[in-house]
Amino acid sequence: MNESARTGTALVDAQYHHFQITDPQGPLAGDLDSAHNGLVSSSGGAIEVTTGIHTGSVRVTVELHAQRPDVAADWEEIAEISCHAPSGDVLVTHFMDDPADLPSLASQGPGPYRLRVHARGRDRAVDQTLVDDVVESYLIQSWPAAHQDALLVKATDAYGAQVRAQPADDTIVIDHEDSLDTRTGQERDILHRAERGDYS
Repeated sequence: MNESARTGTALVDAQYHHFQITDPQGPLAGDLDSAHNGLVSSSGGAIEVTTGIHTGSVRVTVELHAQRPDVAADWEEIAEISCHAPSGDVLVTHFMDDPADLPSLASQGPGPYRLRVHARGRDRAVDQTLVDDVVESYLIQSWPAAHQDALLVKATDAYGAQVRAQPADDTIVIDHEDSLDTRTGQERDILHRAERGDYS
């Protein structure tokens, strides 16, 4: 059962098939290629949501939850990604621009969160620019949660299949547990060096 969630809705400007989720004080997540799930990725510390339109406005709703909510019904694509909010301001932003008029996704201040991104309408105006009518909608649910791998929850639109079919960039997916400051990271480093024959 879902608790009552704080929500907000706004039009967000997408450019180059993206709008972003950022924290003004630092990176939210390690790099994750868009081909992983076709909807949500991360580059340079910012989370990017992939849109069907090239340039134009999309409708974005955010829901802030205290715990993991149910998956919303009637959406075509759904994916999840973890992030860590350095400042406690996790903001939906117009692509490489100012934040949209939406509440911060970090409802409980700095710390780790899980974001579930839902999309609908990405097949209606693929690659179009300056679309007169708003044809794409997004719902971003957020709740405090420890880091988990990115996850594709639902995949039904053609645009998402097209993005997932593209060759992934030579991007290293960074897992927070891979840090040499953690025991898991140290053990993985030893295994990787052993595979290369480096036993120093």
